[in-house]
Amino acid sequence: MMRQAHKRSKLRTRAVVAAAALLLGGGGTAIVADYASAGASRDSAGHDDGGSSHAAGAQSAGAATTISCPDVGDRLRDVPAPARTEVSKGLSQLDAQVAQAYGQMTESKPDAVLGDLQRKRTETIGRISDSLRAAGAADTAATSPGALTGLSGCRTSRVSTAAADDSSRPLSSRLGSGGMAGGPSRADFADIRKAPAAKGTPAAGRGASTGTFTTVCGRNENGHFNPDNVIVTPGVRNGAHHMHDYVGNKSTDAFSTDASLAAAGTTCTNGDKSTHYWPVLRVLDGKAAPDAKAPGGGHDGNMGTILRPASVTLQFRGSPVTKVTAMPRFLRIITGDAKALTNGTANANASWSCVGFENRQLKDKYPVCPNGADVVRTFAFQNCWDGRSTDSANHRTHVAFARADGSCPRGFRAIPQLVQRITYDVPAGVPFAVDSFPEQLHKPVTDHGDFINVMPDALMSRAANCINTGRTC
Repeated sequence: MMRQAHKRSKLRTRAVVAAAALLLGGGGTAIVADYASAGASRDSAGHDDGGSSHAAGAQSAGAATTISCPDVGDRLRDVPAPARTEVSKGLSQLDAQVAQAYGQMTESKPDAVLGDLQRKRTETIGRISDSLRAAGAADTAATSPGALTGLSGCRTSRVSTAAADDSSRPLSSRLGSGGMAGGPSRADFADIRKAPAAKGTPAAGRGASTGTFTTVCGRNENGHFNPDNVIVTPGVRNGAHHMHDYVGNKSTDAFSTDASLAAAGTTCTNGDKSTHYWPVLRVLDGKAAPDAKAPGGGHDGNMGTILRPASVTLQFRGSPVTKVTAMPRFLRIITGDAKALTNGTANANASWSCVGFENRQLKDKYPVCPNGADVVRTFAFQNCWDGRSTDSANHRTHVAFARADGSCPRGFRAIPQLVQRITYDVPAGVPFAVDSFPEQLHKPVTDHGDFINVMPDALMSRAANCINTGRTC
């Protein structure tokens, strides 16, 4: 794969910060100013984030506006190897074009911005189609040039930012009624004590695999960050447009290959060279982070101080109905959807809680944790595999979640289920949010985790054996 850097669109940091994921009128600058002054002092209780929309400088009734575009990458089912670099570049360009549209929205009429965005998307999608066709990709009804070009149009959508319940009222006092440009909103926070109890898992049957295997890889003490995504946009710098936190494999970036990952060092204590990554969590404290002007940071609307996890637990679990099959080496899995706000929640898989309250889980809210309890984010990955592919064109169809009874869908087999559990000691009274694409407003539902299995085969066999024999390893 050629190391051809993606040419980022020239987004102005000022425009992204001031308008970012909210289509604001003159009120946008005032919101940022309120947020900066709020960062100078702390109050006693939770967090607020702001996603309120303004028109002509006046706050609207609990709503923001975001640009919603069809997800081209999710439609792809067959990307031949010769086309992957060009397709990856194109997908990243589509994301950059949406971000650029936010920078223009405060200076131009929405219709004009959307029209310009559609023209750019049409050209980029055309190049994606050309590269697929040249590489001999199957011309299906969903991915034909005409069908893909039909995905070029975008629209604006109104997103509710209504105030949360009284338990999170102190959050609003942090940033004022308007919140912070770029989102999220105070409505995205909820008292964990009021969250419903989590549903129970199926009881283990006669053929169940009840063991666990834990791999210890640290909490990114070595400071491995980048805004790349080697699974979705390989070969493209800043392909994620938000910053990722890494543990495990020490070399992972946009240009990693199976060979380079296998040859790299690892932070894991057992020789596991797997790659684990997720969007960073930032405290919105009004302080300038080192990446305030960098790609993936302030350049793409992600502001605030990056929080290092207090702990990271990487555990593999079994199936309540059957034994598990060892994962193939270099299996790639993404859980959750970074674009769930505009795509819908079909692939969303975020889970938020607090230490001491993990019998309660939030799927679309950040938790307000009592008594200084640490924030917990959990990613439970797909636990069924098609038995053939280590990846798929849309990075989803080669794996699946088990059914409600614990059995895998037809044609799939059970594999060890990776559960990434990450905790954070969030400073009292300071709002926080995950990094996101600008149009996703830093919503908690857009949280996601990524994994590439680079365990040596012997280690993976040991893990599967521990799980299948009911041991804790």
